[in-house]
Amino acid sequence: MTSPSTADRMTRLLTLVPYLQAHPDGVRMADAAADFGITEVQLRRDLDLLWVCGLPGHGPGDLIDLSFEGDRVRVTFTAGMVRPLRLTTDEAVALTVALRTLLELPGLAEGEAVSRALAKVSAAAGHAAEQSAPVAVSVDAREQALAVVRAALEPDRHRALHLHYYVPSRDERTERTVDPMRLLLVDGHWYLEAWCRGAEGVRLFRLDRIDDVVVLDEPAAPPPQASERDVDSGLYQPDEESPLVRLRLARTARWVADYYPVEGVAPVEDPPGGLAVSVRTADLAWARRLVASLGGAAVVDEPAELGEQVAAEARAALARYAD
Repeated sequence: MTSPSTADRMTRLLTLVPYLQAHPDGVRMADAAADFGITEVQLRRDLDLLWVCGLPGHGPGDLIDLSFEGDRVRVTFTAGMVRPLRLTTDEAVALTVALRTLLELPGLAEGEAVSRALAKVSAAAGHAAEQSAPVAVSVDAREQALAVVRAALEPDRHRALHLHYYVPSRDERTERTVDPMRLLLVDGHWYLEAWCRGAEGVRLFRLDRIDDVVVLDEPAAPPPQASERDVDSGLYQPDEESPLVRLRLARTARWVADYYPVEGVAPVEDPPGGLAVSVRTADLAWARRLVASLGGAAVVDEPAELGEQVAAEARAALARYAD
């Protein structure tokens, strides 16, 4: 239950205009969203933001303009956001080093595309690219995990995995053996969908939260009941039997209704300008931390034991200050 970072969204916004210009006849919203690995809702929010971006002056002739026809969108005025990218020497060296490092990853599926990109950047950078040859870098944990998982998922191999995984909702590091099913790229993050033998269920593991992963000698064998999750409606899909948490949010905490998948939203008079929301979650510890983090801007209506736990923790924290 996370939202894309500001940096991810800024990168996407800068790419959207040239992407749309490459489709002069327009592109279907669903296809564009799939190409960027986001939902159509997020794509529409990005397009709404682009509509108010443009050149100094911010008049009607200065802003990016888009045209919508049915389920298709095209750009009619780019406001200059399609000028060729010019790399500085430092940028060219950094990009060349990154591409060369990427090529060294085992199990890289896009090797040919990376090689072509490296050749183009090296040719354009000229002498600057030669400076990158002696540079040594280390690959971050996410890229290492991605390479290992891809190797395990190769059709002629398809092996089980043993991994150490950080669960942020419990602030806990766990050790698991899983049967990998597929890789997903959602909102700029890679996820492994796998059958977790310990939990006896299908789970999603975000790769940047995997501390260590090893391919086992035994083949992956997800049971017949292990089915791939439909992520079109979002990654977080709580079970219908999970507890329903009902909160009353102050005006300053209304953002919770936009940030998290809520089942019900209704305005309330107490507190003034507030919202009543319902969130279904199997992890009440997460709900407890959420309410505590809002610093009094949320009141727990249900379940009662959750409200009692939050109040007890708040009293304990105040007692420490008194001491």
